[in-house]
Amino acid sequence: MKPEFIDASRVRELLPMSECIDAMAEAMRALSDGRFAIPPRTIFPLVDRSGYFGVMPGSSVEPLVYGAKLVSLHPSNPGQGRPAIQGLVVLFDHATGLPLALIDAGEITALRTAAASGLAARELARPDAGTLGILGTGVQAHTHLEAICAVRPIGEVRIWGRSPQKARDFVEQHSRAGGPSLKAVTSAREAADCDVVCTVTGSAEPVLHGEWVRPGAHVNLVGAHTATTREADTALIVRGRVYVDSRESVRNEAGDLLIPEKEGAIGAGHAVGEIGELLLGRIDGRRSASEVTVYKSLGVVAQDLVAAWRVYMRSGT
Repeated sequence: MKPEFIDASRVRELLPMSECIDAMAEAMRALSDGRFAIPPRTIFPLVDRSGYFGVMPGSSVEPLVYGAKLVSLHPSNPGQGRPAIQGLVVLFDHATGLPLALIDAGEITALRTAAASGLAARELARPDAGTLGILGTGVQAHTHLEAICAVRPIGEVRIWGRSPQKARDFVEQHSRAGGPSLKAVTSAREAADCDVVCTVTGSAEPVLHGEWVRPGAHVNLVGAHTATTREADTALIVRGRVYVDSRESVRNEAGDLLIPEKEGAIGAGHAVGEIGELLLGRIDGRRSASEVTVYKSLGVVAQDLVAAWRVYMRSGT
């Protein structure tokens, strides 16, 4: 039997954002409860350094499945009208090793990354959070708008990007009757002055400063994913009550935390814990209406496999 191929449009059809958020809760609980085996992911440059290839394997007890996300990263692609990241999530039957499905990894990644932020906002943002600031205008900006609006009563959205035109285009694309009011802003500081803030940029240096963030805000830090890059300054990390997706990933890849630690501003145990531990009741969440909470997202293959499994099970194969 040939494995089923499920393309991006079919992924979107089979996994609505609200259900993907629930899938991320399942994945994060399983990860923190030791029900996933995940070796370190491998990302290596191509022989001519024109791009990168990533291999991210994992095995799950529940759902009982294993597989890998295989992705290419070609930084020059967007300038030629192609996605920078492309690839597949490959699922295998646990009992027999039979390849079950090849699923578009770009769409899985776009959905699950935003859904993980939506989950964090659902658990940590104030229930009355009504304003959303998005720093960045790429794919993740679009999916984060949907994810945060799915979990909080957002009435106003402020979008900022290095290209003002892209911010205006975003507003034009997403403005609709009955939806939140969208506004393109000219400064990151204005976007940061919201109840929920999502940074989804490709910046290697801070675009979000702690002094800009209002009391009681929740912040999702999403874009930076190496030990030497960050989107938030040290002041925000010192000020915030920080949660992560995976402690192991943070030790290797979270410049948002590793750089302040290297500076001596925070200790190695500054993060409260994993979002899965919060869902399991092992750590506390928000403690007051004025507390600033921060979720550092790096992404783990547990998220990809659980999302892909849901898509596969819904596909009718």
